Amino acid sequence: MYLTRRSLINSATTGATGRLFLASTRLARYRAVALDAFTILDPRPIAARAEEIFPGKGPLLTDLWRTRQFEYTWLRTISRTYADFRQITEDSLVYGANALSLDLSTEKKHRLLQCFWEFKPWPDALATLQRLREAGIRLVLLSNFTAAMLTSAVHSCGLQGLFEPHLSTDRVRAFKPDPRAYHMAVDALKLRRDEIVFGAFAGWDAAGAKAFGYPTFWVNRMKQPVEELAFPPDATGHGLDELASFVMRTATAG
Repeated sequence: MYLTRRSLINSATTGATGRLFLASTRLARYRAVALDAFTILDPRPIAARAEEIFPGKGPLLTDLWRTRQFEYTWLRTISRTYADFRQITEDSLVYGANALSLDLSTEKKHRLLQCFWEFKPWPDALATLQRLREAGIRLVLLSNFTAAMLTSAVHSCGLQGLFEPHLSTDRVRAFKPDPRAYHMAVDALKLRRDEIVFGAFAGWDAAGAKAFGYPTFWVNRMKQPVEELAFPPDATGHGLDELASFVMRTATAG
């Protein structure tokens, strides 16, 4: 079965639990921000380690690994054969190495997978998250990562005490952009959708969150074009400081 990002977003906005919820156009007083993990975690060392282990093949392996990661999350959600993101990360790495005929020994596989347990933050993460918390904005990570992966990342980045309990898709056994994944913040925070800003790292995630009904800010660190999915984000910037300005400016005006 061939899946496109457009078909995944469209399927995420249909059905009894996934009807399209259009966000109000009025200015809302935002009370919380739900963040994809990669808005604060810098993934670039993964590619660097892949190149270190497989010289000349690092970029190819990284691209294939990352692509399969998300394709596997979508396929497992649609087919209702859920496996957590730790397992999917390993499975997609093995596939990528096999596709490129690379000798992925147990030791090499461990070194690559370990990247997902020792993240460092983007340079703007700590100061911006503290700024939001000081302004009274609640913060939560809403991610495909397992809860253990999120806890490890928060500790390795020195961001303890800034977030409410992590919202891993393990809770609902459905990955983004399934509406069940986005709905976790509504349920956990006991707030309306228009009171929660979703901060996305990937363009498809920004589209999925917007289709669900969140006011959406795309932290477009990779400077990619907007996805052709009919659900553009409310605002876009290249860092978390711009997201914070959007949240607090709009909250003040609301």
